[in-house]
Amino acid sequence: MRDLRAARSHPGLLVSDLLRPLPPATRYILRAAEPARAAAQRAFGVPVAALACRAAAAGERAALWLGPDEWLLLAPEAEAGAVAAALDAALGSLPHSLVDVSHRQIACSVCGPQAATLLQAGCPLDLDARAFPVDMCTRTVLAKAEVVLWRTGAQAFRLEVWRSFAAYVSQFLAEAARAIK
Repeated sequence: MRDLRAARSHPGLLVSDLLRPLPPATRYILRAAEPARAAAQRAFGVPVAALACRAAAAGERAALWLGPDEWLLLAPEAEAGAVAAALDAALGSLPHSLVDVSHRQIACSVCGPQAATLLQAGCPLDLDARAFPVDMCTRTVLAKAEVVLWRTGAQAFRLEVWRSFAAYVSQFLAEAARAIK
C-alpha cells in the first residue's frame, strides 16, 4: 500500500513570508439541487451558500460556492471519517454528487499587506477589497494554473491549487514577490 504521507505533502512549495502551506484537509466537491444543499448544510454544520461566490466558515470547516449547484466543502483532515459519515447519512436518498478530492489539491495562505498585489501578478480578477471582499471566493486562474481563491481576511487569502501545480504556483509567486519589493 502506498504511503499517503507523501501524497499529503506540499510538493515543491516555496515557503516565504507571504506564502505558507496550510494543514492537510478533507475536501469534497458537492453538486446538488436545493433539497440536497440544505441537507448537506445541516449535516456539515456550515452554511452552504446559495449566494454566488461566497464562502462560509464555522470553526475549521468551510463551504465555498463554486457554481450554481457546486460547492467545495473543507474540514480538518482528522474529521474525514465523521464528515463522510454525516454527509452520507444526510444525502443518501437525495440526488447529488459528492466526490472526495482531498488528495487532488493542497492549500496555502497568501498573507500580508502585499497579498492582493502579489496574487494580481497572475490573476485576472480585481482583488481590491471593495471588489473582492472578505469571504468572497471563486475558481480562477493564477498564471496558467486553475485555483480556488478565497479572501479570508483583509490581507489574507486561501489558495487551493492542484497538487501537480503547487511548485509552479509557488515559484510564480516567489518571482512576482521579487518584482513588487
